[in-house]
Amino acid sequence: MAQATVSARIDKEDKERFDRFCNNVGLSTSSAIYMFIKNVVNEHRLPFEVREPGAFYSAKNMEYLKGGIDELNSGKVVVKTMEELEAMENG
Repeated sequence: MAQATVSARIDKEDKERFDRFCNNVGLSTSSAIYMFIKNVVNEHRLPFEVREPGAFYSAKNMEYLKGGIDELNSGKVVVKTMEELEAMENG
């Protein structure tokens, strides 16, 4: 099998932390990266969830939040004191 080299620029502290992690679990950094690449190639997906930063503020969530604000502003809310909530929790 012909070999190829992969090179990437990352933050120095992140690399040191990754190297430390790999060492702690008995892997070389190169082996861990190899395992990652093989997993992606074999599974045809990343082995973790990738989300857009700030996805909480997606259009769908913003609509949901606006609906809640509308309900609050129109008086469609139930107000309970902390004592009432604790009584409900304790049955």
